Amino acid sequence: MIAIRKPSSGAHIGTNTSVQHIMWRVILAISPATAFGLFCFGWPALNLFIVTLLSAVLFEAFCLRLAGRIAKPAIMDGSALLTGWLVAMTLPPWAPWWIGVAGSGIAIILGKQIYGGLGQNLFNPAMLARIALLISFPIEMTTWPNVAPVFSAQAPDFIESWSITFSGLGSIASADAMTGATTLGYIKTEFSQQHWLPDILANHSSFLDFLGWTRGSLGETSALLLGLGGVWLIRQGVIKWHIPVSLLLTVTVLSSVFHLLDSQHYISPLVHLSSGALMCAAFFIATDYVTSPNTPAGQLVFGAGCGLLIFVIRTWGTYPEGAGFAVLLMNAATPLIDHYIRPRIYGRNRNGKPLEQKIIVQERKQ
Repeated sequence: MIAIRKPSSGAHIGTNTSVQHIMWRVILAISPATAFGLFCFGWPALNLFIVTLLSAVLFEAFCLRLAGRIAKPAIMDGSALLTGWLVAMTLPPWAPWWIGVAGSGIAIILGKQIYGGLGQNLFNPAMLARIALLISFPIEMTTWPNVAPVFSAQAPDFIESWSITFSGLGSIASADAMTGATTLGYIKTEFSQQHWLPDILANHSSFLDFLGWTRGSLGETSALLLGLGGVWLIRQGVIKWHIPVSLLLTVTVLSSVFHLLDSQHYISPLVHLSSGALMCAAFFIATDYVTSPNTPAGQLVFGAGCGLLIFVIRTWGTYPEGAGFAVLLMNAATPLIDHYIRPRIYGRNRNGKPLEQKIIVQERKQ
């Protein structure tokens, strides 16, 4: 006798992975690049970094208490600390203290808690803060210090660093001599003056950019260390390869094609990969569980969309770097991607209807 049965639910598995486990592994992966950036930009960068992290934790505690929840368990999971960490990675290293506080406030309150807290936000909080600050305070967010390693002759000492962080860079007499443009910003400015790309990059070293010896935020310095940290996260199973690979591959393919067509006007893939926040976005921002698609196919589409938007904004947009805008735009598209690209549920067909299972039942002889 054959019996027909329709399963009422899919299979489930358990795991020992917790939110705290994931957050601290991400922090561990991004720590080498952060430490190198702090070394390159000295005490003012460390001051801003600490202020940003502390304010993120305090804003998280304030919002939780306001909602009538106990703050300590939620703070100990590391999510607020990681959010503040990523915000600090997007800021100019010598930005004034209030930029860090404002960034953390936007990320925690408007980017996270206003939606209901961890796991419910639509946009990546760090990128929301980055773009809001960039639009609101363009001068403070585009003033980049030269590389001045700790204890070097050109680096501000501990006392001077407090003046930079809490009184502003304008308090330093030699401020103009201590700042400059990022690689992408310099290229964009020179293009506006009708200069050709080979002349613009005559003295440029992509190797130094890749190592991190360049102007930029902490998340725009060492592409090497950020990439290694991201690969480690993939090997640990914290993130999947789909978004980083599709994002980086899209930028590489597009920049290669356009550079081959016109090397006078289009940046080479090597410059794209070694400059800006591309590596940080690919491994630490775009891979956010909450704001990216759930399926591998959807993640490939999401990463490719981020890569396309980054290339378009860098090439034809007003802003030199497009990582933040690209991630936020694709965050908005994530529900649409999840709607049209769905996995087949175990025991069901592509339309979600239960599969009929034929079970052979042997009749017992009387």
